[in-house]
This record gives sequence, C-alpha cells and structure tokens, in this order.
Amino acid sequence: MSTTIAAPSGIAGTASALRRLYFVRFAFAIVWALVMFTMASEITPVGAVLLVLYPLFDVGAAVYDAKISRSTGSPALLYVNVAVSLVTAVGVAVACTSGVPAVLRVWGAWAIVAGLVQLIVAVPRRSMGGQWPMILSGGISVLAGGSFIASAGAEQPALTSAIGYAVPGAIFFLLSALRLGRTSKGA
Repeated sequence: MSTTIAAPSGIAGTASALRRLYFVRFAFAIVWALVMFTMASEITPVGAVLLVLYPLFDVGAAVYDAKISRSTGSPALLYVNVAVSLVTAVGVAVACTSGVPAVLRVWGAWAIVAGLVQLIVAVPRRSMGGQWPMILSGGISVLAGGSFIASAGAEQPALTSAIGYAVPGAIFFLLSALRLGRTSKGA
C-alpha cells in the first residue's frame, strides 16, 4: 500500500488542493500570531522556536504547493521560496541570539523576497481563480518587509509588527481559499 499523495490532475484538482493548503496556512498563521503576541516584548526561548517555526512552516507549504501545482506551470519559483525560507529559518535562529533588531532585519528581508516570489507565482495562476488576494498579499509583503527593516533601527524596536504581519497574510490565504471554491468544484 502506497502512502504517497498523488498530484491532482487538471486545474480543478490543483485548485482543490491549493484551497485545502490555504485553509491550513490561514489557521497556522492565526494561531501562531495569537501565541506570539503573548511574548512580543522580548525574545524568549519559546518565542525563538516559534520565530524559526514560521519560515519552516512556509518551507513545508511551498514543497506541498510545488507538488500539487505541476499541472499549472513550473514549480521552480516555489523551490526558490523553499531555499529562501530555509535560509531565513537559520538566519532567524542566529538573529534571535542578537536581539529584536536583528530578527526584524532578517524577517524583513524574508518578507521582501517571499513577497516577490508569491507575486510572481500568483500572476500566472489568475485563470485558476482565487489569486488576486495572493497577488495583493505578495505586494504588501514586499512593503511590509521594508518597514520591518526600517523599524529595526527604531529606539525601541518590537516584534509586534512582524507578528502582526502574519494576520493579514492569514486573511489573504482565507480569501483565496474561499475564492478557489468555485474552481475546485470541478474536481
């Protein structure tokens, strides 16, 4: 008996699988943000683990997305996202030992690069439906990343902006999941 998950066939199958992924990403981001807000004033050991976990979760989501999306185009950019998020997880782990400004700089650089990748991946997927929230999210991520880097130089930098970044991202994933419902009905 095989336990591998077959890639869905056609746009409807891909849309259905993406819809499930986006619902999971929504739930993860909301729960992560709620937990992180309780420890936003300083980097605790648990907070450091959670800060590293977020880009690692993105790695898993991008790998799954690449697997299910083969029928909608090349997954090359999704693998770029995997590499960037892996480097980010290591960077965040190291930055946690240096303090909040370092974490904000790494998080900001990640938000910029991941936002660009998300934007570039979502544009060709427009015909599938449900991608306008992803396009908007990618653009906002680029802008937010710049603000995180800038806020690292503030007199009292805080993680709240980086944590808050997860909430709109979660909402965009939810909106995309709901919009993909129409396309996935053919699955």
